[in-house]
Amino acid sequence: MTAQRKWSADVTEHSDALDLEEHIFESHDPRKIAASLRRSAEHSDRRKAGPFQSAMSMLNFYINRAGKNLPAAQKKVLEDAKDELRVLLTAQRKTRIGHY
Repeated sequence: MTAQRKWSADVTEHSDALDLEEHIFESHDPRKIAASLRRSAEHSDRRKAGPFQSAMSMLNFYINRAGKNLPAAQKKVLEDAKDELRVLLTAQRKTRIGHY
């Protein structure tokens, strides 16, 4: 079990797909987390999926990895960050197709 924990912690800290802002998952601001993940995903040239999917995958990975050790209040913040990511994606799509 220790090897798995070590592996997943390493992925979170040293993701090869995204250059994450330090301690971003510890923030208490869902919008800040979403914006940071979006920026990281958009600027990455190493990701295999689209920016939204990459950002959401990293967020889900972190939530799942933390499991029962994640305090309920912080889990709520991270779940809210998922909603913020969806809002950012919707706004981005509307801008691309010319809806204001």
